[in-house]
Amino acid sequence: MSALSAVLFDIDDTLFGTTEFAGRARKNAVRAMCEAGLDLPIEDVERELAEVIAEFSSNYSRHFDKLLVRLGQPLRDDASAAIVVAAGVSAYHDTKFREIAPFPDVIPLLSDLKAAGLQTGIVTHGWTDKQAEKLVRIGVVPHLDADAIFISDEIGISKPNPKLYETALARMGLEAHEVMYVGDSPAHDIAPPKSLGMVTAWASRASKWTPSGESEEADHTIADFEELRAILREQYGVPF
Repeated sequence: MSALSAVLFDIDDTLFGTTEFAGRARKNAVRAMCEAGLDLPIEDVERELAEVIAEFSSNYSRHFDKLLVRLGQPLRDDASAAIVVAAGVSAYHDTKFREIAPFPDVIPLLSDLKAAGLQTGIVTHGWTDKQAEKLVRIGVVPHLDADAIFISDEIGISKPNPKLYETALARMGLEAHEVMYVGDSPAHDIAPPKSLGMVTAWASRASKWTPSGESEEADHTIADFEELRAILREQYGVPF
């Protein structure tokens, strides 16, 4: 194996459990909306919200407004639609402020990679403000190289287009074989960088997918970042 100059990471379900966190936040939001006057069983509202998210994507900014319209605004007599939506938004953000955190082995690894002289960065898909906020909230920014953070919205190229990864390599001035990419989606985080010759590591612990076909088979599969640390030390000579 060749020496590495950089390790780049996905954010969602790689640095923190986005899917699990979002599930808790949405449950809290629905509960708050029902308490504020949405007159339907919580389970029915949760099902409809899941459809809204699936149809409009998690990046859509008005999930709760759309939810209320789709449900026909079934409100108690003393309730206000604006207050019900605001209750959902507030509960969601309260959960975010209170509970969002990286996996416990993330910051120690990032810190040690920097100390070992490797560049550390991000290649992520999503809206710039939302993805940047996640990095700030989970506390990883001090452990990343500022010029190695690549967000698809900001770059103008989305996953799984390999050009997103090509752009990252070009801006960092590195060859593909010098860079490892770590992510949870075989289709978005493994196949594209692998096609360029980057080293790939599939982070399986919070992944919703399994590899499908040879193109999605990573060089390494890791259950956590302690396993990644061992691989970096033993196979790539990173001096931890």
